[in-house]
Amino acid sequence: MPIFEFVCKECDQEFEELIQGASQPRCPACDSEDLEKKLSGFAVAVGASKSAALPMGPCGSCGHPDGPGACKMG
Repeated sequence: MPIFEFVCKECDQEFEELIQGASQPRCPACDSEDLEKKLSGFAVAVGASKSAALPMGPCGSCGHPDGPGACKMG
């Protein structure tokens, strides 16, 4: 059951909702179903480039703690 972020188009309330099956979320402030899904932080991180997501090690490849060449990647 994923958690989604929404903003209500009626009252601008932002909230998160645990969605179960085909249930339709409603705004907790005004009970409206006129909602817009927001791009969550998790979704942004998944879409990030590989180089931005992984820390670089001293050799510029995998970041093995024993230093350059320790991981046998080159």
